[in-house]
Amino acid sequence: MGRELIKRAAEDGIKFVCLQFSDVTGSVKSVDIPVNRLESAIEEGVWFDGSSVEGFARIQESDMRLIPDRDTYAVLPWSEPERRRARLFCDIYNPDGTPFAGDPRGVLKRTRQRLEKRKWRFNVGPEPEFFLVHKTNSESIRAVPHDVGSYFDFSAKDEAHQVRAELMLALASMGLEVEAGHHEVALGQHEIDFHFTDVLRAADNVVTLKYTVKALAAKIGLVASFMPKPFFGMNGSGMHTHQSIFDSDGNNVFYRDEDEFNLSSTAYHFIAGQLEHARALSALVAPTVNSYKRIVPGYEAPVYVCWAQINRSALIRIPRFKDGLKSGARAELRCPDPSCNPYLAFATMLAAGLDGIDRKLECPPPVNDLNIYEMSDAELQKLGIGQLPGSLAEALDELVRDPVLCDCLGDETLEAFMRAKQAEWEAYCTRVMDWELETYLETA
Repeated sequence: MGRELIKRAAEDGIKFVCLQFSDVTGSVKSVDIPVNRLESAIEEGVWFDGSSVEGFARIQESDMRLIPDRDTYAVLPWSEPERRRARLFCDIYNPDGTPFAGDPRGVLKRTRQRLEKRKWRFNVGPEPEFFLVHKTNSESIRAVPHDVGSYFDFSAKDEAHQVRAELMLALASMGLEVEAGHHEVALGQHEIDFHFTDVLRAADNVVTLKYTVKALAAKIGLVASFMPKPFFGMNGSGMHTHQSIFDSDGNNVFYRDEDEFNLSSTAYHFIAGQLEHARALSALVAPTVNSYKRIVPGYEAPVYVCWAQINRSALIRIPRFKDGLKSGARAELRCPDPSCNPYLAFATMLAAGLDGIDRKLECPPPVNDLNIYEMSDAELQKLGIGQLPGSLAEALDELVRDPVLCDCLGDETLEAFMRAKQAEWEAYCTRVMDWELETYLETA
């Protein structure tokens, strides 16, 4: 396998290889090596200083080793031929050869092992949304929407359509099975969907999509933003995530023919688990201060903890699928946004669902015919419908009280995540915003 990869890199004209991993917040990090070091990197790994990476080793124990995942090789299509680069995602190890407990990709791999013991496979199909924006000038980062299109708009001469087509071609060349791309509701907002796949590959795909979109947008003078809510009064960007579990024979264990929604008892338990842990889960799937300016009534983002088939305001939706197509049975979690670290988000989503399966939690009735936004607090309470946290601080408080999700993350990752996010909240609380100046500067 190693020799085949080296041969492939030579055929692709690769000059440099980017060994990639993510920190606890989801930022992509890279150690770049010349291609002549690829063989030793595969066989022995590459040492790096982890002390400066968010959530990694302390300064006194900073040496860490990157071990490339050979199955993740891809050419970076925007790199110039004379400096052609490829990438490999890496797993992180301690000096003694043990997996580093704070590696987000490792957290997901550990959680996935719980399924492998049951001979199950967790398939995930994320739908990341993003904005393409212009800067107002070279000195400002205040974003301006890139186009004037709307939901599913098309024009043969539309610059945004052409950009999106280039993005889809680039992602396909990197091994992503792109299913569709379209303009979203807001000005300058787009979505590119790819086919469901194993949860680890899906998380790698989200990371790939984000930095590919950013790199190609930058080449044509645009900024690609995965910020959940960049514009007041407009829809924010989510990452609706479709989920299903298949057995070793390729059967969808979420499917049951006789059920009204074609869902099995396993699927109902899984949904119940995610509903039970939804408030704590928010800290991982909607992990920024800005995330909670998206999760508000009126902009198609879920606020209430419930499930449905036809009600898109629900936290979990059961998409319709073709009769007899058993692989189509799935649960769509609608609260994640693309600012999340997909490894930690998918790991905790799986842990929440498995808790529901293991404890055989009972799923509440669906809310198909109810207008949840018009209900009083008393009516919501009577139906047992809770609400997602209203802020990052509230979500972090819920997370530390949830033993299932804390156990999934592990002490090291949880501590690093909480430290980073509490610092983010504290910085936000002390910053004076434009709205405060406009409201209080002259009137106070």
